[in-house]
Amino acid sequence: MKRITVFVFCAFALLSCKNKTEQVPEIPQVISETNYKSFGKTIVPDDAIAAKSMAAHYEKMSTGDSINSKIKAKVNSVCQAKGCWMRLDLENGNEVMVKFKDYGFFVPKDITGKQVIVNGKAFVDEVPAEALRHYAQDAGKTEEEIAKITTPKRTPSFEADGVLLIN
Repeated sequence: MKRITVFVFCAFALLSCKNKTEQVPEIPQVISETNYKSFGKTIVPDDAIAAKSMAAHYEKMSTGDSINSKIKAKVNSVCQAKGCWMRLDLENGNEVMVKFKDYGFFVPKDITGKQVIVNGKAFVDEVPAEALRHYAQDAGKTEEEIAKITTPKRTPSFEADGVLLIN
């Protein structure tokens, strides 16, 4: 009886060591380093929502509300002093003001018109007139345009911890 048990055990051991040559489908590379240039925290482009969808979220939000989000949008303007903020097109006639978490990174100043994916916290802010004038100055607006800014503005805002510039 012992011989049969040992034989069965050895047979199972040999069969379990057999190499399987199953065909595993090759998964295509979704992210290519040549497709994106990364700034700030490393992020992936997966699950980014379209700017138009984010615009609908902003319309439902009140001042002080916030949500974690990832948005894909076109850059309308960038701080020409340092690249320390940018405005993204929400495709509904509005823009979202994007600043970078802890002033920890900047984006190139020549990316106006390009697509980006930003990851971070979306919120609605009431921006004082003084800050609006400062942003207008950074954007290269004329003194006349800057002088016309006298009241605060409810602004869709975003604090990004990572940005992907789409090449």
